[in-house]
Amino acid sequence: MRSEPALYDPPASQEGRMTSEQRIQSEDVSVAAVFQDFYVVPDYQREYVWDTDEVEQLLGDIRSEQGSGDSLKAPEYFIGSIVVCPGAAGVLELIDGQQRMTTLFLTLCAIRDHLRASGESPSGTLALQIAASSTDAAGNEQFRYRLSLQYEDSGDALEQIAKEMSGGDDEVPTLSVRNIRNAYAVVRSFLTREFDADAVRARGFYGYLTNKVKLIRIRADDVAKALKIFETINDRGVGLNAMDLLKNLLFMKSNREAFEELKTTWKALQDTLFDIGEKPLRFLRYFIFSRYDVDVLREDEIYGWFSKNAAKCGYVVAPLAFGEELLAAAQCYRNFFRGRDQDGEKNRYLENMQFLGGKAARQHLILLLAGRHLAPELFRRLCAEVENLFFCYVITHEPTRDFERNFAAWAKDLRAVRTIAEFDAFVAKRFDPARVQLATRFRDAMLRLDALDLQKYRLQYVLAKLTQFVQLEALGETEGTKWLSGYAGAGNEIEHVYPQKPTAEAKAEFGGDGDVLVGSRLGNLLLIEKSINASLGNRPYSKKRGVYVTSQFLLTRAIAEKPSVGVRTKIDVAVEALDPFPLWNAAAVAARQLQLVALAHRVWRVPVPVATAS
Repeated sequence: MRSEPALYDPPASQEGRMTSEQRIQSEDVSVAAVFQDFYVVPDYQREYVWDTDEVEQLLGDIRSEQGSGDSLKAPEYFIGSIVVCPGAAGVLELIDGQQRMTTLFLTLCAIRDHLRASGESPSGTLALQIAASSTDAAGNEQFRYRLSLQYEDSGDALEQIAKEMSGGDDEVPTLSVRNIRNAYAVVRSFLTREFDADAVRARGFYGYLTNKVKLIRIRADDVAKALKIFETINDRGVGLNAMDLLKNLLFMKSNREAFEELKTTWKALQDTLFDIGEKPLRFLRYFIFSRYDVDVLREDEIYGWFSKNAAKCGYVVAPLAFGEELLAAAQCYRNFFRGRDQDGEKNRYLENMQFLGGKAARQHLILLLAGRHLAPELFRRLCAEVENLFFCYVITHEPTRDFERNFAAWAKDLRAVRTIAEFDAFVAKRFDPARVQLATRFRDAMLRLDALDLQKYRLQYVLAKLTQFVQLEALGETEGTKWLSGYAGAGNEIEHVYPQKPTAEAKAEFGGDGDVLVGSRLGNLLLIEKSINASLGNRPYSKKRGVYVTSQFLLTRAIAEKPSVGVRTKIDVAVEALDPFPLWNAAAVAARQLQLVALAHRVWRVPVPVATAS
């Protein structure tokens, strides 16, 4: 790992007058080493503001860097710096980096709880990274957590999680409390999604996180100096990365007359990436994958790659043109991320990716960058293929590092595509075999799918896609049917047919198999308009059936009665395989799950496995 530059370099005339009070120490430390000390976030600090996207981003980046191979051979990963100064009773006051440190602490708690849920006792080392006892100068022993939040808005949310208590009883939690609990839930969901009940792989992630994920810990002797360092870091940045070095390289190769234009181009590039909160190094890495024949490249290798491939990139002969190419790619990248095509027009499949991936999913942007030269209709087809396959990867828990590498490897073929025939051949070579390979895992995942497997936004995406597919089959493609926002938007909600909190009447009607696990299964869920859902409550199925049939969604109506408007109409054909349920019990949930799995194979164009089909 590259060492960070010195933050404080006094003039030579002052060096002899330096005292120990003026020293600033900077050290490269692992997460394990960081959590050997105790930290407090002072009450004057900013609250915890990280939301789902930031937590997913941190975990996803760490997991991606770990890869799917031997963690012992995986590279170290740098996640930034923290600034501390001595506090009372042997703790360190955290002046900068509390968002990252709070999330790391929550991650350690979540790993502990995930291992317990997987049937394994967490190690003593992990327990000591969460809490430990220390003895003061008077010989008094004090038990405390490695991280303590002193600002009022945090309540005792962090401590409750560290104590393995829910801490969710307060009626109206503060924003920080909500964010802390959400971050913990996001980490638990991430661990379940990535490792399921495989304690060995979860331990491997823990080992990589604590031993190979690194921070720079900057320690000042008092709070005034620590705050000055904080100001310096956030105002000017620390050190140079590949983006800075590449910029300098382009200026070195440019004539002085071109400096002003190059400066304008580079500022526009940086503003474009900042506009979507993108890490410049990830954009550069994805740009290289999309533009050149490279499918494996770490962020710390980016500048070295550019240096060795000057002729291929052309920046020596035409540095300004290369800068403009980067800007054009970044502008397309921003459009794709926002659900739009190269020209900024709405793209239904890229909008769908926002519902599916949130703001954390970006691996697909490699292929979109590689295919931005395609004619509009072919580009739309590419986006549809990408969405379908990306969902297959997500639902089967394919490691993100693996499918990122697939997309990078496929980019070379895609760049050569110009005609419909060439595009069809590309899909047949790359996308179709990938879906065939995932078919069995896809079916198994859909058969097991329940509300606990996915984040709520992804679960809503699944139900919205299933619901939309039936509408399109029955009513055709219109402005009202083709946009997923009409289904996954705020106007619709996820309804549990067997309620999450059933009344005694609902329990009796459902039968002895009614429990939380059955109630969370995909077969027990449907999408329904918010206005209708408000009237359903926790009533039994017999009293909900009449309400379901008032929905505009055919998939929702079909649970209670088969819609029919004639003989062999498009609506009849669309709901032909959707048999209604006169009664609702565990057997009905299982039967409807099978219905939805069969529908899912058609929605995401995944072939039914041969053994199943026969």
